[in-house]
Amino acid sequence: MDITKQLENKPDDKDYRFIVVLNKKIEVGKLFNALGHMTAGLAAELVDTDQMDFVDYVDADGGYHKAISHFGFIVLKAKNSNQIRTLRNHYIENDFPFTDFTDTMTVGTSKEQLEKTISTKEEELEYFGIATFGKTEDLAPFTKKYSCTHYRRGNSSL
Repeated sequence: MDITKQLENKPDDKDYRFIVVLNKKIEVGKLFNALGHMTAGLAAELVDTDQMDFVDYVDADGGYHKAISHFGFIVLKAKNSNQIRTLRNHYIENDFPFTDFTDTMTVGTSKEQLEKTISTKEEELEYFGIATFGKTEDLAPFTKKYSCTHYRRGNSSL
């Protein structure tokens, strides 16, 4: 496979970013679940997957590692749910694509989760995280105050 050809006509890999902000008060296992749901949802939300610039990696044995985005996937941490709520409102005001995950999405079946969410006021939701994709320069003003996550093995929090 010709690496040069695969990257031909692609924007710089720092021009766009996936950015996820996770609530550091939530247990890591629950955050990983939320991260998976938000990432899958964001991919579904962004109908034009070409803008995410997926690349197939090939190892020396000819094995394929398919559909890895050309752009970075940055995971940041928020101090609490309210910081994520504020960020969510900025995303709404600026028409950024996003998905979020709340405490109501962890109870029972999908039906029970939908019922719990519809019966909970937004101000009462506990946000586990929020995910977006966009131009780095557009997202940076809203995400620069969050720090990178540092997970330590054996620790149940970020």
